[in-house]
Amino acid sequence: MPVLSLIANPADPELDAALAQAVVAQTGGELNWLNHSIACDIHEPTAPDALELARDIIGSRAVDANVVPAEGRRKQLLVADMDSTMIEQECIDELAAALDLKPQVAEITDKAMRGELDFAQALDTRVALLKGLERKVIEEVRREAITLAPGGRALVQTMKAYGAYTSLVSGGFTFFADYFAKRIGFDEAIANVLEFDGERLTGTVTKPIVDKDTKKKRLLDLVNERNLNASQTLAVGDGANDLDMLGVAGFGVALHAKPAVAAAAGIRIDHGDLTALLYLQGYAEDDFVR
Repeated sequence: MPVLSLIANPADPELDAALAQAVVAQTGGELNWLNHSIACDIHEPTAPDALELARDIIGSRAVDANVVPAEGRRKQLLVADMDSTMIEQECIDELAAALDLKPQVAEITDKAMRGELDFAQALDTRVALLKGLERKVIEEVRREAITLAPGGRALVQTMKAYGAYTSLVSGGFTFFADYFAKRIGFDEAIANVLEFDGERLTGTVTKPIVDKDTKKKRLLDLVNERNLNASQTLAVGDGANDLDMLGVAGFGVALHAKPAVAAAAGIRIDHGDLTALLYLQGYAEDDFVR
């Protein structure tokens, strides 16, 4: 049985009763609010093209529409990207800013995330430009330039409270991933290791790197380790290096993703924050652990 999910951004809640009722009038089904003005489910829509109808009715309003199965919605494994997903920045771009190289590095990052460059090569190129950066400067960037994405802690803490295991798997760096995984509450973090000569970066990372294959493999390994089915998993990311992981997850969610990534993913969240991933699983606001 399908569920048509409508979700707005809590910071800009545009999902009013009139819009929800307008969608139901065209799609059929039973309306159930998970959080008024922010998220609702329409159970068993009768229109065969319910998703397209909903998106047409929503138009330019900041509301995401997706269709998910009613069975098995609450997942037992979360695997998440970090940069521009669980945090709002790309760490490597912010490190480059400390060397006045942000535009040059950010352009490479953007092309890599769109899938236009080989990820490993792009990573090596960008890290080489950081050679000589001091550890204390990296710590300052981590402390002052990086912000948590809204809703991330609620997502992780709620899923853990209901029995899920949570993994942060990043093509970024352990210097950031270990720190922010602990702050958010992830059970584990996997990322690339920046290499130092004393207190300065050497401009290299430890091989092999964490890439799209690593992300997919970690998800599948956790499925086996925890005696799950792939259908019991949720993966979220924004870049081309996340697509393989999203493709094998029960719910593969492209969050504020590059257009090609959003188009290829099974589920897309263009407007909502990370609590949207809880609403997709059928959690009501009263279920959230914050």
